[in-house]
Amino acid sequence: MREDWIEVELKEVSDRIHYGYTATAKKNKAQDDCKYLRITDIQNGQVNWSEVPFCDIPKSEISKFQLNKYDLVFARTGGTVGKSYLIKDQVPKKAVFASYLIRVKINKSIEPKFVYNFFQSLDYWEQINLNKVGLKTNVNAQILAKLKFNLPPLPEQRAIVAKIEQLLSELDAGIASLKKAEAQLKTYRQAVLKKAFEGELTKAWRTQQSNLPTAEALLVQIKEERAQHHAQQLADWAQAVKTWEAEGKEGKKPAKPKTPKEVAPLSEEELKQLPNLPEGWGWNCLVNIAELIGGVTKGRKLDGQKLISLPYLRVANVQDGYLDLTHVKVIDVLPSDLDKYKLYEGDILYTEGGDKDKLGRGTIWRNEIENCIHQNHIFRARLYLKDMPPKFIGYYSQTRTAKKYFFSKAKQTTNLASINLTVLSNLPFPLCSLPEQRQIVQEIESRLSVCDQVEASIQTGLAKAEALRQSILKKAFEGRLLSDAELVTCKNEKDWAPASTLLAQIEAEKAQAEAKAPKKASRGTKKKTSVK
Repeated sequence: MREDWIEVELKEVSDRIHYGYTATAKKNKAQDDCKYLRITDIQNGQVNWSEVPFCDIPKSEISKFQLNKYDLVFARTGGTVGKSYLIKDQVPKKAVFASYLIRVKINKSIEPKFVYNFFQSLDYWEQINLNKVGLKTNVNAQILAKLKFNLPPLPEQRAIVAKIEQLLSELDAGIASLKKAEAQLKTYRQAVLKKAFEGELTKAWRTQQSNLPTAEALLVQIKEERAQHHAQQLADWAQAVKTWEAEGKEGKKPAKPKTPKEVAPLSEEELKQLPNLPEGWGWNCLVNIAELIGGVTKGRKLDGQKLISLPYLRVANVQDGYLDLTHVKVIDVLPSDLDKYKLYEGDILYTEGGDKDKLGRGTIWRNEIENCIHQNHIFRARLYLKDMPPKFIGYYSQTRTAKKYFFSKAKQTTNLASINLTVLSNLPFPLCSLPEQRQIVQEIESRLSVCDQVEASIQTGLAKAEALRQSILKKAFEGRLLSDAELVTCKNEKDWAPASTLLAQIEAEKAQAEAKAPKKASRGTKKKTSVK
C-alpha cells in the first residue's frame, strides 16, 4: 500500500449503518404509504421499483429510513446474506427499506462506487466469513462497521472505479456470451430428450428391426418379475419371523411385505395431455415397473437400541442428472434399516422437493459409496425387470413432460413445492421394447456427450472469468490497477489530498455535526440499532 493510502474501517467513511423498518408489505397503496424495499426485490443487482410493494409507516419515521441514490444496502439473512446492492438510480420520492436489510450511508467525501466494489471482492467475503455462526454467514451492523479496506485519495478512487467499470464491462460481455451458450445447451438437451421419448431418434432404427416386442408384451414380463419379487420377499419375511421367534421375540416382529400396488391404466383424458407415441409403445405408470420406497426418517427415538452408523443421501446430494457427493452425512440407524434402505447400483433417485426446481429429478445411483442409504426426502425406484436400463427411466424423468407432471401435482407454497410417493407412483411413463430402450439410451448419450464437453468448457470459461474479476478487484484495492500515467493525472486534480487528510476531514465533520445535534434526555439504556 502506498504512503498516500490508508487502511480504514467502514464506519470511518460512513455517516450511518443501521437496520431497516419493520412492517408488513402490501400490494395496494394507500395515500401516505411508502415503497418498501425487501431482500427479495433485489434480483441480479437490479430493483424493479414498479414491482416493489408498499408499507404503512408514520410520517415521523420516513426520514430515518428514506432511501437515496448511492445508498448501500446489505442482506443480513436468507440465501443472499452478505450480498450488497448500490442504489445507482433515483429512487421513488417515498421509499424505505425492510428490517432484514442493513443500509450504509457513505460519507459525501467518498466515492460510493469505490466502496461498493470492495464488497464484491474476496477480501470482503473472507472478513465476513470470519464471523460465521456454524456454517451460516453472520452479517450485522456491528460486523459491517468493523470491515477494513484500503482507501486512496479521492481522485484515485474515481479513476479506479472508472478502470474497474471499463475492464468488468468487457468481462461481463464475455460472460453473457458464455451464459447464452449455456442456455442454448439446456434447450438442446431438452430437444434431444423430447425426440428420444417420442420415438423420433429411433425412427430409422425401428424400420430396420423385425418382430420388436410391444409395450404390452414387456408389461406382462414385468408383472411376472414383480410377482416373483414379492414371493421372494414373503419367503425372506417368513424366515425372518422364524429367526425372531427363535431369539425370544426380542424387538419388533418383522413387518410383512405389502402386496405391490398396480395402478389402473391412464384415462383417455390423461392420455390427451401426453405426447403421441409410436406404434408398439404405450403409456404406463412408474409404480407398475418399479418398486418405490421412501427413505429413513431422521430424529426417531432409538434410545437403548443397538445402532450402526451409515452414510445417507439428502436432497442436496441428488442433482438433476448427477450426484453431488462432496458432503455426505452419516446417520445412526437400526441394523435392519440397512437391509430396508440400502442403495444398489441402478437405483433411480427422486427428490421430494424444496425449491421448485428440485422436484423429481431421477438421478441414477452407481454404487459410489458402500452401504449408503437415503433419507425420507429422497424416493428410490428399483426396477422389477433387471434387463431394463435404469438410464432409460432416469433420462425420461429429466424431460419437460415429467417435470411438468411433477410441478402440476406438487403441493406448493410461496417458494417451495413437494411431491409424495403417490404422485411419484402415478408418473406417466412411455414404455417400449427393451432393445429400443437400449438404443434410445445410446442415441441420447451420443448426442449429450458432445454437449457435456461443451458445457465443461463453458464452466471452465466462467470460472476463469470470475478469477479474472477477483484479480482486477484485488489489484484495485492494493493500488496496482492504475498505470503511472493515470496516477500522475490523479495527482494533478484540484481535490487531490492524501487519504489520511480526507479521513481527518470526515472525522472533523462528524465531530462538528455531533456537537450541533440536540442532546436528548436519557430514559435508560436503549438497544442500539445503528452504528455511526
